[in-house]
Amino acid sequence: MTDIDVVTQTVLLERQGRDRGWWDQMRACYWPDSIVTLSWYRGDGPGFVDASEAMSGRGDASVHRLSPPTVRIVGDRAFVETPAGIEVRTEVDGVTADLVSYTRIVHRLERRDGRWGIVALDCVYERDTLHPAVPGGHITIPREDLARHRAPYALLAWHLARRGYDVATDLLGDDQPERTAAFYTETLKWLRG
Repeated sequence: MTDIDVVTQTVLLERQGRDRGWWDQMRACYWPDSIVTLSWYRGDGPGFVDASEAMSGRGDASVHRLSPPTVRIVGDRAFVETPAGIEVRTEVDGVTADLVSYTRIVHRLERRDGRWGIVALDCVYERDTLHPAVPGGHITIPREDLARHRAPYALLAWHLARRGYDVATDLLGDDQPERTAAFYTETLKWLRG
């Protein structure tokens, strides 16, 4: 396998492990000193695996529909961006609903002692949607409930907050293009060492 193959599979195995509840597989993809920053979690990679397992144990599950990743490798560092739809089935006032949060998942990986592992995971939020799972259903969310959250992830944040999770307000999102551009600039500088 080429380095691109190994890096791509590491990222895909991490997501598969999270979606399927294969926690050891997910954990094996992270270096111990890795950093994860997303809507409901900030901390190290191993802690993210533990928190994901606890989240799943509470019945809060999601599935990630991934588009093909782009991979850039320079020496022992890799930058991978994967467009994704984070799918959540939930209930809103007795109506079964499907929430989809569209994001770009950005992984940074390093090869250490001949093995690739994730050193950082960030999300750049684009937009989200919420629809009744069965046609004819009706969902109403008070505008003031959504106004508390930024537009690229307002529905996701609303859902997570009502499930008891603290959601960050300073996440990367397409509503702040200068900040997002700076993130990509810094990531590419990191890639080049």
